[in-house]
Amino acid sequence: MTESEDGRQSETDSRQSETDSRQSETDGGVEKSQSLESASAAINEQFENIRETRRRRAVGWLGLIAALAFLTAQGLVAAEFDDTDFGWSHFYDRLGDYFPTNTYFEWLPGIGGVPFLDLLNYWEFMVELELLYDPDIGGLIFQYPIIPSDIYAFFFQEMGMFAIFGEAGITLAIGFVGTVFGFPFALLFGVLGSERVTRFPFNFIFRATMSFIRAVPAIVWTLIFVALVGLGAAAATVAIAFNTIGNLGRLFVDELEEIEDGPIEAMQTTGANKPQIVVFGMLSQVRTSFIAWTLYIFEINVRAAVTVGVVGAGGLGTVVVNQENLRNFDNMMATLIAIFILIILVELFSQRLRSRLRSDEKRMSWRELIFGFPNRFADSMLK
Repeated sequence: MTESEDGRQSETDSRQSETDSRQSETDGGVEKSQSLESASAAINEQFENIRETRRRRAVGWLGLIAALAFLTAQGLVAAEFDDTDFGWSHFYDRLGDYFPTNTYFEWLPGIGGVPFLDLLNYWEFMVELELLYDPDIGGLIFQYPIIPSDIYAFFFQEMGMFAIFGEAGITLAIGFVGTVFGFPFALLFGVLGSERVTRFPFNFIFRATMSFIRAVPAIVWTLIFVALVGLGAAAATVAIAFNTIGNLGRLFVDELEEIEDGPIEAMQTTGANKPQIVVFGMLSQVRTSFIAWTLYIFEINVRAAVTVGVVGAGGLGTVVVNQENLRNFDNMMATLIAIFILIILVELFSQRLRSRLRSDEKRMSWRELIFGFPNRFADSMLK
């Protein structure tokens, strides 16, 4: 290497040193290692904040669980669980009364028969008291050849749409008519109870009324209305209708509070009056949900109809309490099975109707709905 080349290399090194020096001054004299240490400190601080948040959340959950445990202990004492002696042997003996057994296959050698639940006993009681089907009413339409006069008698003389189901039909009719009678009042109270329609504090009048109705159980309303219409299914129907106002009206209020403001503002700009805004701007948005909630309350009302029947209002509830008083516990269990069948059918019917209201649900005919249920159930279990 020549002397000229050594001079140029020395000059290049000198310029690089000056550039590094100026870069250090521009960075405030902070080296790269120091920058990495600062970034690492910020990340560590953020990580510590996350850990601290998790610790606080864990302490909060532990405090909540401890508070619930303390309140549960207080509740058990108030409910007299601390002084309760559980008679498990008596309870086991009573179950034998509810579930009678019969011995089958007695001819098998060395076994002496196989005990099995006597379902025939349940079925005989259901048929005897016509819990699920009235053959006198059903015989008017289930016959061949069909007699037009009997068809007319079924629909217009015997009013057999509910009567054909026997005692279950009375319970179903109480729940259905109670829902129909209570719906318009629930709609009225629900709309007027919304702050979008009635300003505070006037809307609170309707909300307080619905709260008072909900505070009183349907069975108590039945006892109150006995003085009006006497003891029977009519008192239960009025009570269910009155109870529907409070329960369904509250659901309507909640739905109206969550609607979009766009359609309402659009109608206001067109000069629509208040009733038009309520009907076309508000109720049009919640029509589907209102129908779904009404079907849901119908399910609840059918269950409530069983409960009010316990006080003598008719239907399956009355059969239950009568058999319990007679100490016929096997017949009481048969009635409970009939109640279970009724509630399951009502819930299945209501659920499928609500599903058809959804736009993304596949439409099915009633034949596909009923006879295709086993396949749909099997597909659901395999998922």
